[in-house]
Amino acid sequence: MSLKIKNMAIKKSELYSSLWKSCDELRGGMDASQYKDYILPLLFIKYVSDKYADDEDALITIPEGASFNDLVLMKGKDGIGDYINKKVLAPIDKENGFDMLTKMADFNDEDKLGKGKELIEKLSKLIAIFENPALNFSNNRAEDDDLLGDAYEYLMQHFAKEAGKSKGQFYTPSEVSRIMAKIIGVNSATSQSQTVYDPACGSASLLLKVNDEAPHGLTIYGQEKDNATVALAKMNMVLHNNPEAVQDIVQGNTLADPIHKDGDQLKRFDFCVANPPFSVKSWSNGFHPENDIYKRFDGFGIPPNKNGDYAFLLHIIRSLKTKGKGAVILPHGVLFRGNAEATIRTNIVKRGLIKGIIGLPANLFFGTGIPACIIVIDKENAGTRKGLFMIDASKGYIKDGNKNRLREQDLHKIVDVFNNQMEVTKFSRMVSYEEIETNEYNLNIPRYIDSQDEEDIQDIQAHLLGDIPNRDVEALQNYWEVYPNLQEHLFHPAKRESYYSLVVPKANIKETIFNHAEFIEYRETLDKVYCAWESETKPKLWNINETTKPKELIFEISESLLKHYKNKALINPYDIYQHLMDYWNDILKDDSFLIKEDGWIATLTPLKDKNGKIKKGEFESELIPFELVINRFFAKEQIETKTIEVYLDTLSAEMTELIEEHSGDDGLLNEVINDKGNITKGDIAKRLKEIKGDEEYVEEYDVIHSYEKLMTLEAANKKTLKEAEAKLKLQVYAKYPKLTEHEIKTLIVEDKWLSVLKNSIDSEIDRISQCLTNRITELANRYEYPLPRIEQQVQELQTKVAEHLQKMGMVWN
Repeated sequence: MSLKIKNMAIKKSELYSSLWKSCDELRGGMDASQYKDYILPLLFIKYVSDKYADDEDALITIPEGASFNDLVLMKGKDGIGDYINKKVLAPIDKENGFDMLTKMADFNDEDKLGKGKELIEKLSKLIAIFENPALNFSNNRAEDDDLLGDAYEYLMQHFAKEAGKSKGQFYTPSEVSRIMAKIIGVNSATSQSQTVYDPACGSASLLLKVNDEAPHGLTIYGQEKDNATVALAKMNMVLHNNPEAVQDIVQGNTLADPIHKDGDQLKRFDFCVANPPFSVKSWSNGFHPENDIYKRFDGFGIPPNKNGDYAFLLHIIRSLKTKGKGAVILPHGVLFRGNAEATIRTNIVKRGLIKGIIGLPANLFFGTGIPACIIVIDKENAGTRKGLFMIDASKGYIKDGNKNRLREQDLHKIVDVFNNQMEVTKFSRMVSYEEIETNEYNLNIPRYIDSQDEEDIQDIQAHLLGDIPNRDVEALQNYWEVYPNLQEHLFHPAKRESYYSLVVPKANIKETIFNHAEFIEYRETLDKVYCAWESETKPKLWNINETTKPKELIFEISESLLKHYKNKALINPYDIYQHLMDYWNDILKDDSFLIKEDGWIATLTPLKDKNGKIKKGEFESELIPFELVINRFFAKEQIETKTIEVYLDTLSAEMTELIEEHSGDDGLLNEVINDKGNITKGDIAKRLKEIKGDEEYVEEYDVIHSYEKLMTLEAANKKTLKEAEAKLKLQVYAKYPKLTEHEIKTLIVEDKWLSVLKNSIDSEIDRISQCLTNRITELANRYEYPLPRIEQQVQELQTKVAEHLQKMGMVWN
């Protein structure tokens, strides 16, 4: 048998997780905030070596002896740490004017890496991690398949998670960065000469997300106080194919000594973003705010000595051009704290500088657990603004370990609602300046948006007299609008005013709803919605090829899904959207990149055990799982194996029944049940030989013999099943190289992708439908037993107890 076997491109999710696992295993005594300083420079050297080595016209120069291949040659050798410091990092820094790699870490530090042989082995293993053939950045580009950028992002996120409360502030969560990038209007930037600035840029992940959102890119500027973090930011620029930005990422205290200037004044930018450290106490160290030569506080007020939140915000406002736009992450306290901050807040609002405020969930950021908000600044329209737009997005998130994380649906909803200034009940509204003035310029979001869930009121009269309050039935009006005649099939007006009576048995509520003609009709309508999206989407999936840009593909098909489900009654289109995005992140993204790189091929790869050793004659296929091939091409054979499995289950049940019936005291199987509770063929044969022909043990003989027959049948069918499964496996293996491209596409697009998505979306619609059933059942249970009925039942039970006691000769008081 000839099998089509090749080394297929590794899935990116597997590559990144294995990269992190390998790094983590070698960490030793360092915490993540230190360990990243060793991992990331090696990743950088690998990248620039792949991309720029031996290229005379390259943007980055790799001096002789400083490439990744030179590092590989040093594995296991004395002086490897000193070589990395002096022969690799320092020359690359010097030749390119980076001033970053040598600031990251000392690769000869015995306190962190160990001494002698330990240091050599640890550095050699670190280098080996990046020898993975899948980590080939020679064709890396700043567009769709950003292998290096994604790898860097993955590592940075994990380093931030592991770094601890005080050391994870170098990284702004990707989802928050993307929101900020999408709400400040960089998508309308017409030229790369337009500028973006972050005065507390950390590792520059936020700046890069904004740059990605601009159609032509932007000119990037950043300043960061921490020396090592500046190196991270510069490295990040190179790794994301923005090496020209390195010179404009500078180190220094932005508030005391802003470096980006035009003459004696601050440089002005088209866009500004920032996630500055929260509530810095020493913000005014190094200068006198009352004599600030840049006039950042003029007309606004000076922030309190021990809280620098507004210092950063005012610096950003001053750093924006007259039509500039920005977004800054700050703690919620800036919205309502009094005294000097209240004065500053009032002056900012009165000038119309704040376009909006977005309240975020608590525990999103790696450096703190407190809730934060995004303050959106828009100078261009400040003069005509009549109010500011508020969003309370505090409830939209998912738990991710010990942190919270925004889902794709949360991000998309926030951006849609903010950019379109959509007022959504309990989520967003435009707040007039008159209302803000009435509240003395306190911008605390709960003052303006009541996001609390409606209280589920218990009705005393219903508890006393039965029936269901009108308000509870009428609260389901969104369902009655879709199913206008369903309500009367479930409820009739009760005899007393303002109450309904349930007219179907409680056990029949679900059946009544799900079998109702209007319910069935609406499900069919939603099926048509899905079918319309699938018809539009299938050709796009079917035609994935080497020119496909997967990130553009998922944007296109996910936006289409949102559009199809928009304004459909009972449906939250963002919930539907999340199902697609979850599947994209779990399966579809990796699959599409594999197809882009390798084409539509049915690849088998050798199966490995948990230790990584290849199992002889065993194969697997992640892109086209065996069950898909079996379902489509070997249904008959699968039925045969399933039939044997069902028969084996029947035999097992009969054997268990015999044991349960004959294993108690004086049980007829006791003599063949061993100390471990098992029955073996040997014990059965021995006992049957002992009692055969003895009339005293005829019944025992028959029972044991019956069990023996079942064991024989079980063994025979297990053998048959094993042979059938082995035969089927070989048939499946043989089928893979014979699969046509059309069959492969059918298996992947229809049987794998679209089938799973349809089931996932159906489950969401089922959940919505089940909510109606659950609520009506809850109300039925709540008011099923009114107080008089309970009292009657108690009286009946008391009477029965008294009668029983009287029969027993006891007196009931």
